[in-house]
Amino acid sequence: MSAIYKRELKSYFHSFIGLLFIGVSLFFVGLYFTVYNVTYGSPYFSYAVSSVIFVFLISVPVLTMRILAEERHNKTDQLILTAPVSVGKIVLGKYLALLTIFAIPTVIISVYPLILSSYGSVPLTEAYLAILGYFLYGAACLAIGVLVSALTESQVIAAVLTFGVLFLGYMMSSICSLISSTGNALTRILGLYDMSTPFSMLLNGTLDMASVVYFISLIAIALFLATQVIQKRRYSVSVKHFSLGAYSTVTIAIFAVVVVFVNLIVGQLPASITSIDVTSNKLYSITAQTKEFLDTLKEDITLYVLVNEDEQDMTLAQTLERYDDYSDRVTVSYVDPVLNPKFASQYTDSSVYSNSVIVVGEQRSKVVSYADIYESSYDYTTYQSTTTGYDGEGQITSAMAYVVSEDVPKVYLTTGHGEGSFSYTVNGYLEKGNIETAELNLMDVDAVPEDAACLVIYAPQNDFSTDDRDKVIAYLEQGGNVIFIGGGTETPLTNCEEILAYMDITMTDGFVVEGSADHYYSVPFYLLPEVEVHSYTSGIYGSYYVFAPYANGLVVPESTDTIAYENILTTSEASYIKSYTSESYEKEEGDAEGPFAIGVEAVKTLEETDATLVAFSCSQLFTDSASQMVGGSNQQLLINMLSSFGGHEVNVSIPVKSFEVSYLTLSQSDIVLLTLVTTILLPVACLILGFVIWFKRRRK
Repeated sequence: MSAIYKRELKSYFHSFIGLLFIGVSLFFVGLYFTVYNVTYGSPYFSYAVSSVIFVFLISVPVLTMRILAEERHNKTDQLILTAPVSVGKIVLGKYLALLTIFAIPTVIISVYPLILSSYGSVPLTEAYLAILGYFLYGAACLAIGVLVSALTESQVIAAVLTFGVLFLGYMMSSICSLISSTGNALTRILGLYDMSTPFSMLLNGTLDMASVVYFISLIAIALFLATQVIQKRRYSVSVKHFSLGAYSTVTIAIFAVVVVFVNLIVGQLPASITSIDVTSNKLYSITAQTKEFLDTLKEDITLYVLVNEDEQDMTLAQTLERYDDYSDRVTVSYVDPVLNPKFASQYTDSSVYSNSVIVVGEQRSKVVSYADIYESSYDYTTYQSTTTGYDGEGQITSAMAYVVSEDVPKVYLTTGHGEGSFSYTVNGYLEKGNIETAELNLMDVDAVPEDAACLVIYAPQNDFSTDDRDKVIAYLEQGGNVIFIGGGTETPLTNCEEILAYMDITMTDGFVVEGSADHYYSVPFYLLPEVEVHSYTSGIYGSYYVFAPYANGLVVPESTDTIAYENILTTSEASYIKSYTSESYEKEEGDAEGPFAIGVEAVKTLEETDATLVAFSCSQLFTDSASQMVGGSNQQLLINMLSSFGGHEVNVSIPVKSFEVSYLTLSQSDIVLLTLVTTILLPVACLILGFVIWFKRRRK
């Protein structure tokens, strides 16, 4: 086999075809690399790789057409067939020579992602997974080319047939869709030769073992059939012709059954084993929060997906498969809305999009609309909508938490005193977290409603009345939970301060200035307070900052006989208080010195229960603008608190997984240089080298 391999490899370089193939491959990869990655600055190398697959339809037939057909046409195949080497080794040696030719440009383009990484953040694991998919797809095409070349002695016919067979595999997914939009027995059979779908699975950031096994199986079948074709010619026609044919047919059948069986076994294995998520944002994986929630399930849940399984959204399908694999209490079932149009009406009166998911528990159900699975932004200057994130896990886990919960907690926000309100972003998190919100004007009620899981006083600009103050304190005395967000007002809010005084908490008259450069951003009153260990700071402590601009200080006693305090956010010892009328931010004699609490939890022990007051002294703390400064951690703190007061054992408000990327920044000179090297110099160098070798041999 080694001799055949070396002979074939030399022949490709001596005949100019090998270097022509390498040059053409490098040119097209370099062209799309220049367009997508260099010019547009996209960090995803998979864009370039996916765009050049069509080149195989032309380049592979040219490379493989002579591999066996020429031998047969020139009658030189008799020398090989009579050699003391098995037919399998002959075919394998020739194929490995082809694979070596193809591996050369593949190795060269493997350097391209490393070049890109010098200009910004590049998901290298995804890039090399895409290159693996490119190599496997090309290797399968070469094996098919070997098989077709074994069937004929005409190189032209071999090239044309190879093109047709490869084009069929390239288009098979679309052909199946044209035959039947809902799928049938014919499309399932034809789908066995769908080369595009397994390739797409490897491009989207999933190391899908089923796709890898598929390509390896396709290569094995093609080479095995090529071996059988040659095997029939190795022996002259004799009385054994029938038995040989029977042996060949039986062997092919057995081999095909084994290959199909292996693929079926791999396909039945759990996704956690066969599909490895290598995306930078773990797009297809379920988070630890979801796993923790699934571990607490005490009832069965069915996820009905309203789509034909052959037309499912692949990203959503992988997410659902993770749920099914992780928990025995979760079942995923696909319902074709064409065949069962009234299925959704059992659970909702509204129209439901295709690919929507109906989450059904033992007591209730909830529809997760496909329109909510992806997050989009709209550019009013270009009138274009762009998909910015994937929220499949967040929406589905939220719906599952809803269907198993006995009651949906309700949070009331006071109104009538110039209070702020939760932003659209926070309300979206609360909805996903199955927390209901409502406004409450204390003047309209005799007391805080009994169904209040928590009362939020959000940055009042005007003082509470004595009556409103007493209603809040009465709510606390009955074991209520209050979140007070204040600060930033020069006008005294006496009754609001008395609500804090109920827990022996006082707010400073003036804002905090940080003396420690590690605890502020840009200016000393843009605080980055110390995040303390607390259940509310889960997922934030040790990983993220909290941004608190223009915050007052909270003065809290160490402890009392009935009240326990836990700091949530604190300033450094170098902090101090400046009055609102101060003309300088420099520390002066008489300024109150820190550290101060910016957020604190006070729990008061009552006769039969406990009252909880969580106070924050920064009115802008939970706004979108402040939270975006630190990656959303401010609002995550708020969600953690409300989830805790809502009685959720697990916080199920999972953030959207962003599609937005940081584009690469290349200078014009770098763009020109990389374009010249990848699309001109490397391909032309291969062509020149190939021509020189061919010309020298021609002159001999």
